[in-house]
Amino acid sequence: MDVLERLASEFAYARGAWRALRRTSGIARHPDHTTRDLIEELAALHGPRLALFSDTEELTYAGLNARANQYARWARAMGYGKGDVIGLLMPNRPEYVAIWLGVIKIGGVAALLNTNLPGPSLAHCLATVNARAVIVDAALLHLYEDAKPLLAADAKVFVHGGVRSAEAPDAPTLASIVAGFSEGDIPAAELPPLTINDHCLYIFTSGTTGLPKAANMNHYRVQLAMLGFAGVTGAKRDDRMYIALPMYHTNGGLGAIGAMLTVGGSCYIREKFSAREFFPDIARRQCTMFFYIGELCRFLLATPPAPEDTRHRVRLCVGNGLRPDIFAAFRDRFELPKILEFYASTEGNITIFNFDSRPGAVGRIPKWMESKFIVKIVRFNVETEQPVRGADGRCVECAPNEVGETLGQILEDPSKPAARFEGYVDKAASESKILRDVFAPGDAWFRSGDLMRKDELGYFFFADRIGDTFRWKGENVSTNEVGEAISGYPGVKEATVYGVAVPGMDGRAGMASLVVDQAGSFDLGGLADFIAARLPEYARPLFFRFRDHLDMTATFKQRKVDLVAEGFDPARIQDPLFFADPKTRKLAPLDSGLWREICSGSMRL
Repeated sequence: MDVLERLASEFAYARGAWRALRRTSGIARHPDHTTRDLIEELAALHGPRLALFSDTEELTYAGLNARANQYARWARAMGYGKGDVIGLLMPNRPEYVAIWLGVIKIGGVAALLNTNLPGPSLAHCLATVNARAVIVDAALLHLYEDAKPLLAADAKVFVHGGVRSAEAPDAPTLASIVAGFSEGDIPAAELPPLTINDHCLYIFTSGTTGLPKAANMNHYRVQLAMLGFAGVTGAKRDDRMYIALPMYHTNGGLGAIGAMLTVGGSCYIREKFSAREFFPDIARRQCTMFFYIGELCRFLLATPPAPEDTRHRVRLCVGNGLRPDIFAAFRDRFELPKILEFYASTEGNITIFNFDSRPGAVGRIPKWMESKFIVKIVRFNVETEQPVRGADGRCVECAPNEVGETLGQILEDPSKPAARFEGYVDKAASESKILRDVFAPGDAWFRSGDLMRKDELGYFFFADRIGDTFRWKGENVSTNEVGEAISGYPGVKEATVYGVAVPGMDGRAGMASLVVDQAGSFDLGGLADFIAARLPEYARPLFFRFRDHLDMTATFKQRKVDLVAEGFDPARIQDPLFFADPKTRKLAPLDSGLWREICSGSMRL
């Protein structure tokens, strides 16, 4: 990086950090100013301006607040009040925001439910937060019916839709009921007092390695997300956000929405992501920004080139998980002026931004910002899955470019608004994410669960998730690094890498599940040589599984838990399996006979 690039980078970070802190540092200084106050102020300020719209409905700022008031009065009339949890199971639409805003106006808590969860997982989510009621879109009522037999106590069900469902003919509908309530703000004297520490939303983790956990999004954290993203994106009232990510998660439901609503901008909301319609939609709706998840970008790159790829007004896209191997290709093909990659999690207190769009980096904290954003990378033992402690019992900070676990110091300081940690509904789950006595007696740090490295200039680079990194032949293997290498092979459309146990062997051997281009001439014979030229021997997968698709969460995160459990046993797997023979360095079909040789130790690895 030359002098001019360095100066440009410092300026980008100074401007971005100042905008974010200017908008968020006042939240803690006004503990009685909650999200319901914010939305009413925005309605008064931007009343007739378009706030949220889709192909079928739209809400102005005044209309959004009015609709939320109707839901608030309805909820109060039903006997719900401060602290009561109401689940919301609904596809993306403007009404979605009005519903949860109405719930929180009366002091209730809205639990935003994943619309893709099977019955057991949905039942777990409702039980975790002890929901008293659940609002279900008529098109999704079958999901709740699958979960209902698994619930210890039934929540009251309200079907959202104009027609009663045949599956629950006696369930009350909301279409006509809510419309009968007043649209005016409820007088403050009739509402329960709230502070920024009161619960506002429950947002569930994606559940990539187990059942989802409910993250506590109190009024402080909700405003932090809304105002913070307005600051870092430099959003203005003439901006328009394209939202195709699910609104039951933080990026689509708070970051994207909040960045616009808090400045008088507008959001176009699409019910579901479509790679084919993505950029045509953006051009048609004149959107200037969009939020992404990394795999979404890969799906977009896989579409055939089209004129709409560049017929847009996008000035900024913001998101996380854009892998280094496609960063430049994504930027260049769609002529995106700026990509704002960031690192954060719904429940965590670590938020870093790549303000100068450096390919591969998930963010940067310059030296002069380290006192405001206190994030450290500490040495980590992959086998014990715990940070390494020195002779004095304290953790050891990594040297530049050394991979370790990323930690964020937990503080309650208005000048460091992102440092608070609100945790999960499950107190044990919250405590498991806190590391104590890290650098000083009594200090507390949030464990990200992610391995990263930081270079001399303060750029952070993602390495892997803890649990994804494994040891083989005495070396640490990053599944992320291996996956990126394999993805470069012609014909590989998707790749996920993980470690599997081999009887009699220490550590775990690498295995890759691949989705390949069946229409083309995929060269299986050249795959092993391609990998050998790019990865050290210990990092090369020994087992390969070919699938027609990879399981993803609704936010396009790869699910590996079932793949790891199935291992490389051909008796449990119907997909084609291959073994990378260490002697011949070729891929051989993995049948039951070869499996027995490997498990018995007669085939040396």
